[in-house]
Amino acid sequence: MTLYTVMPMDQVWEGAWNGSPNLLELRQEGMLMEVEPLDQGRARIVRLIDCPLHRYLDPALSPGAIITYISSHS
Repeated sequence: MTLYTVMPMDQVWEGAWNGSPNLLELRQEGMLMEVEPLDQGRARIVRLIDCPLHRYLDPALSPGAIITYISSHS
C-alpha cells in the first residue's frame, strides 16, 4: 500500500498499534459470539461466530448491540 499525504506520519499512524479491547468468546442460547465486556453482566457484541443463519438478521444481535449475560468465571 502506498499512502501519499502531507500529514506527519506520527499523526497518520496515531492509535494504529493500540492494544485491542479485552474480548471474550461467549456461548449463549446456542450461539457463539465475540463480545467486549462493559460492566457486570453486560457486553457489546463484536461479531457472531457460530449461530443459526436466521439469527444473523436479528437486529438485537448485530455488532454493537448491548446484551446481558451471566459470567461463568468466578
